[in-house]
Formats: sequence, C-alpha cells, structure tokens
Amino acid sequence: MKLKTISKVLATAALAGGMSVAQAEDPINIGFVYVGPTGDAGWTYAHDEARKYVEEQLGDKVKTTYVESVPEGADGERVIRQLASKGNDLIFTTSFGYMNPTLKVAKKFPKVAFEHASGYKRADNMGTYFTRAYQGRYLTGLIAGKMTESNVLGYVASFPIPEVIRGINAFTKGAKEVNPDVQVKVVWASTWYDPAKEREAAETLILQGADVLTQHTDSAAVIQAAEAKGKYAIGYHSDMSEYGEKAHLTAAIHNWGPLYLKKAQQVLDGTWKAEDLWPGIAEGTTDLAPLNEAIPADVVALVEEKKAALKAGEMRVFDGPVINQAGEEVVPAGSTMDDGALLGFGFYIEGVEGKLPQS
Repeated sequence: MKLKTISKVLATAALAGGMSVAQAEDPINIGFVYVGPTGDAGWTYAHDEARKYVEEQLGDKVKTTYVESVPEGADGERVIRQLASKGNDLIFTTSFGYMNPTLKVAKKFPKVAFEHASGYKRADNMGTYFTRAYQGRYLTGLIAGKMTESNVLGYVASFPIPEVIRGINAFTKGAKEVNPDVQVKVVWASTWYDPAKEREAAETLILQGADVLTQHTDSAAVIQAAEAKGKYAIGYHSDMSEYGEKAHLTAAIHNWGPLYLKKAQQVLDGTWKAEDLWPGIAEGTTDLAPLNEAIPADVVALVEEKKAALKAGEMRVFDGPVINQAGEEVVPAGSTMDDGALLGFGFYIEGVEGKLPQS
C-alpha cells in the first residue's frame, strides 16, 4: 500500500481504537529489524522464517525487506526511521531494546503501522506482540528435571528483564515439580547474541556441576558447549539439534509466521489496529522442537499431557502455590498469576540459586 493511499484513509479514520489503513490494490511494503544475524538457528532466524512465510502466502501482494544485526538504541532508531522513510507500510521491530526507538519513530510517521516484539508501550500506530514462551520453558523444565543426574541445571541468561526472569522461573517450576531436589544456576551473559560469551557462560555452568543446560540467548553456542562436554542441553527460539545431536533434548520454539501473516493481511484489508497480542501454545506460536530419543517414554507422556492441559486452558504455568526464594508463598494454592503479574515478573522463585541482578 502506497503512503498516498494510506493518507486518504487516515484523513477520515477514527484513531481511538488504533490506526485504520485502506484496502490496498498495490503491494504493501513490510520492513523487519533484527538484533542478530539471520543465521540457521535462534531468535532472528525464527523471525526471518516468518518473513519468508508471509512472502510465500501472500506472493506479489507484499514486498519485504530486512536489516540484520542492528544494535539496540540509537542505531536501532536510525534503521527504523530509514525503513519508515523509504515507504514501508508495516514495520516489525523484533527486540525488546527497540521499544523506545520504535515509539519515537512511530510518532514521527503516523501513517506507518509498527509492531514491536516483547515490549509494553503502544501508540495509535504501534502495537506489541510476543509469545507465551514461558509455557514452552515450563515443559522443557519437566524434561530437564527428569534428565539431570547431578540435580544441577544451568541457565545462560541475557538481561534481567521480566521476559527473561519469567522464563527462568517457568523452567525452574517445571523442573521442581518432577524433581524437588533440583537447583537452577544462572549465568548472565549480558548479551542477546555473542557466541563466545554464551559458550563461556555454558562452560562455567558445567564447571559448577550442571549436566543439563538451557539458554535465553540467540546462538547455538550453549548447545555446542554441551555437546563438546558430553552434557545435555535445551535450545531456544528454534530447533538447534543440528548443533548437538546427542546433547539437544528439545527446544522451546517460536512460530511467528501465522501472526505476521495476520498482521500483513490486516494492512492489506484496511483493518489493522494497534493492539497487545500474547498468544502461546493454544495458538501455535509456542511449541517444542522434536524430542530426543534419549528422553524416556514416561517423560514424553508427561510432557504431552501437560502440553495438552496448557493448550486446553485446564492449567496455567504459574498456578499456585508459587514460592519465592525467601520461602514466601506469593501465589496461594487455588490461585494463579494474572498477566499483569507475569509481565512484571521481578523475582526468582524457589529453586533458583543466586541473587537477581538489577536491570
């Protein structure tokens, strides 16, 4: 959709419920901003696979472009502004640190639709989206808790924001449910994507006794470190099994394709509006990669049972009781954490070792 076409609609549209854009006859242009390289696995890879999916589904109705390895902050703002000024009608910014830059650019380009991944700020022409990845984390915790022999699990984390803390806690909750003796050690890599740092963090955790590792970072370095040391690992964002055939137990994966297609189609139809989306296992945006044959049949059955319950809404990951590190019951039995509490997660639950750093 050309900007002049959008302008005709925006001149008369009521923006109270979000931005409305015209039905398009010309192809729409969609831009993507990536924090890492597209590569063959990980966070950016999963987003880029979704971009390709949109192209496959909509054909000549869309034209897409992307910029990879864009640092968060001033560089991110510059790239987002360039994409907006070059005629993109819809722009996906795919990292938490792009939130404020996206909002700033959105205010300067009110005729462009913006979608920001994992953030919480919204404008008339800027929506937010994420996936309930913590549901997949919980399921992988069940596996890790059953597969460990040392009762020490290792977690390579990026930054201490609620998204990451929520994942650590979900993984720990699953592991503790099947193995009350398990402890989760966390090493903060302070990066989303830096294979050298990620591998160093993984090796540190192995030295501390961890025999099952997982991660909230973007490369496959943790899987490779586990494979080299004869340990197990659980990937994130995408199936990383090719980087550690023996080590890779599974991965909590994202499938952004249907969500991106939905948003692109809305722009084409003239029905796009800014909203906050948080789909998960029920919608197919969160799932598990194929399970390693080393996982016992009874564990596989347990994971499938819990996955089905999550999908049907029969249980939630943080149903009570939820106990924090100090032994305090923060969510009583019979209750659950609501989305507001989940989005603001700022503490470790029982089972996570160490002190939570300040973000």
